[in-house]
Amino acid sequence: MSDNQLPDTGRAAGNAVAPPLSRRRFLSVAGLGAGAAAAGAGALRAGPAAAAGPDPNIVPVPAWSKTLGPGVNVNPYGKPSKFEKDVVRREVTWLTASSESSVSFTPLYALDGVITPNGLCFVRHHGGEAEIDPDKYRFMIHGMVDKELVFTLDDIKRMPGRVNRAYFLECAANSGMEWRGAQLNGCQFTHGMIHNVFYTGVPLRAFLDMAGVKPKGKWVLAEGADAAVMTRSIPIEKALDDCLVAFAMNGEALRPEQGYPVRLVVPGWEGNMWIKWLRRIKVGDQPWQQREETSKYTDLLADGRSRRFTFIMDAKSVVTSPSPQAPLRQKGPNVLTGIAWSGRGSIKRVDVSLDGGRNWTTARLEGPVMPMAMTRFYLDFDWAGQELMVQSRAMDDTGYVQPTKTELRAVRGTNSIYHNNGIQTWLVRSNGETENVEVG
Repeated sequence: MSDNQLPDTGRAAGNAVAPPLSRRRFLSVAGLGAGAAAAGAGALRAGPAAAAGPDPNIVPVPAWSKTLGPGVNVNPYGKPSKFEKDVVRREVTWLTASSESSVSFTPLYALDGVITPNGLCFVRHHGGEAEIDPDKYRFMIHGMVDKELVFTLDDIKRMPGRVNRAYFLECAANSGMEWRGAQLNGCQFTHGMIHNVFYTGVPLRAFLDMAGVKPKGKWVLAEGADAAVMTRSIPIEKALDDCLVAFAMNGEALRPEQGYPVRLVVPGWEGNMWIKWLRRIKVGDQPWQQREETSKYTDLLADGRSRRFTFIMDAKSVVTSPSPQAPLRQKGPNVLTGIAWSGRGSIKRVDVSLDGGRNWTTARLEGPVMPMAMTRFYLDFDWAGQELMVQSRAMDDTGYVQPTKTELRAVRGTNSIYHNNGIQTWLVRSNGETENVEVG
């Protein structure tokens, strides 16, 4: 049986879901017989409107084909079609006291594939955006090293060993408002503090090797040049493993809101550690106990204790369509899609349930499956208008399985803000409208 087939055990009682469609079966369900496929003046509309007669938009020459359009370079950088008005980052205005320390959310429901466009990557600031003149930018390595070093942006770009790597960046507070129950009605807001891009840069290890880390050097302190002076302690093992000093994303210079001209990339670990506007790396023998790793970015447990230094973002997934901002619009053949990711490695499998977790079907993984990067999954299905309880469950190559929210709360309680990777449920109603719910 192929990965995208729905076996009998994957069907909810009373809510039969048909297997994937062949081309002939798709044309039949959509109302396109063999004669209609060779479209002429009487070509039928697909789907429920098939009985309405000829489609007035298929035969007449459309207006946009009768006149010359705008010329080359009307928009030198380019921008989306004017008809794609809804594909923007959004914020929850009541979430923080000021925009200088706030967040905007990636419109996951409107995206496909695995790479997030630069202009749609979520933004989190703690002290507003730093505007840095690249000619005056400096990056310093100091502390427990043999030789303290300072680099210009040009120095960094001339370093040997440049790499391109695709990684997800997820805020530790992603889904944080959902700890006590369903709150926000849209995956942009429940899961949108994440993006996935190709970073270009130089391994941090190259800079540390040039400086020469002393034997007692066990931690590094990464500091940003923003008004918040963001600082985080990182174990030396991670710093020497896969961290990058990055100056480009998706082939172009970092956006100012993403740390231009240089940021730190810490694959698989919480986004707060990916210091933007990177100013210095200091080597020391112990963590620095900074504000963002003591009073913030710790996990408050049910018994009042705080769990600190929980760096890794565990396996997680979400169905992006159907979802509250991307409801089902037609009965018949439909495509369910979503994303999965894990800070411990690669996504190995994603299961999807249409009945609230009673039965599961393995989805099809499509596109590159890379470690610590988003993976896209699909499930083709027929919808007859019945209510659905849509869920997804990710598994990574370490054997970790994404938990239910009930399982997660049994260990963590409901006091936390961070590291909520519980299974999300969307209720699809008979008219296709979809909302954020929870199941027991």
